Amino acid sequence: ESRAANASNKEINIQWYIPSLAKPSNNTETKVLLLYAYNTKPVKISNIKIFSSMSMFSGHLWIPLARVISLQKKLSNLKQQVEMLMQSSKSLSSASEPTSFLEESETLKKIPSIKTKIIVAKVHLDEKTEEMAKRCLSEVKALLSVVPALSLPLTEIPFDVTLQSIASLEDMFDPANGCIITEESLFNWIISLFH
Repeated sequence: ESRAANASNKEINIQWYIPSLAKPSNNTETKVLLLYAYNTKPVKISNIKIFSSMSMFSGHLWIPLARVISLQKKLSNLKQQVEMLMQSSKSLSSASEPTSFLEESETLKKIPSIKTKIIVAKVHLDEKTEEMAKRCLSEVKALLSVVPALSLPLTEIPFDVTLQSIASLEDMFDPANGCIITEESLFNWIISLFH
């Protein structure tokens, strides 16, 4: 029972394994192991010995560590750019709508729900940020695709860009941590790369 697992929704669980004893030879680069598991329907496992499901999948990919670190830095920069865009659009909209002290204090009481809405709100990207996103996501696609040689650069962004989706991708490529991804459009895109 203590080893049971529950997933009330679709989710991808990402973990990294960095082999400490397996030293590469001089002519090979250091690789890390990306371990993933996802479910396409809600799952409740109460007994791991007799569980079987057609809606759970898992796998692994060996990825060069240097490319993972490089991509994580680019995704971090992209996240900062998205945050700046959101901040500038927020300040523009608040400048055009003056609020009274009473309205402002009422808004502050509701901050958790407002923060949630901001994080999951679709972001309208400017041209520079959109190009930056396409480059990052093309690299994600190249790293995760089963046949990297067939992985062409993206001409459009394949999911709704929100602060949460970009933050999830940044977390996903942080080899010091794992992450769980639940956002539907990002979830669908990532599992399409694993097939």
